[in-house]
Order: sequence, then C-alpha cells, then structure tokens
Amino acid sequence: QVQLVESGGGSVQAGGSLRLSCAASGRTFSNYAMGWFRQAPGKEREFVAAISRIGDRTYYEDSVKGRFTISRDNAKNTLLLQMNSLKPEDTAVYYCATKFTVASSTYYYRLDEYRYWGQGTQVTVSS
Repeated sequence: QVQLVESGGGSVQAGGSLRLSCAASGRTFSNYAMGWFRQAPGKEREFVAAISRIGDRTYYEDSVKGRFTISRDNAKNTLLLQMNSLKPEDTAVYYCATKFTVASSTYYYRLDEYRYWGQGTQVTVSS
C-alpha cells in the first residue's frame, strides 16, 4: 500500500503562486505514475496534471497549461505541483494519486486508473 500526504495549500490572491507537495511512502515511488486532481465545492473531482513513472512525460488539463508544472523527485519520493498565475476558478481541494505501472514513460489522466489517494490540501484563490 502507498501512503500519500499533500501539503503546501493555502490562500492567495489571483495572480499569485503556490507549490504543492505530495510525500509518498510504503512502496517504491519510482514504480508509480503520479497525478494531481482537484475537487471544487459541488463539483466532481477532475484531472489537473499527470507525470510518468520516470518523469519524462507530462500531461495537463487545458485550463492549467502554461500555468502549472508537475514534477517529481524519485530520490526523495516527492511529487510537486508548481501553480503560477492562479485564478479564482483554481479554488479546490487538490489531491495527489498513484498508479502502479511497468510502463516507464506513460501518464494517466482518468480518475479510475488511480488506486491510492492522499487526503487533499485546500487551495483558495481570491479575486
């Protein structure tokens, strides 16, 4: 089993930046593709960004392209999400998730492909 703990959320004004972290433990981190998802009040959880097991490929939801950057440090068992130019519509609880895979350069963006989830961290962007 993989344990995931997100941190780095908070409240910022529009145009500001935050960096989310996801610390993983319990299994070999480099065996897992990773993703970030978010859920706003009253809405379904949605995909934000994904990264392959070895970190060579990334994929973003259209609304965050050019503003968010996903990265990982397999030596430190850490997943990151750098969020710049934040907008009020980015307000949500952000979750990291893992998917075991033998494919080194494949990312995944469907919620049902991910097995382990963190507890989430709140991001609030005010206008």
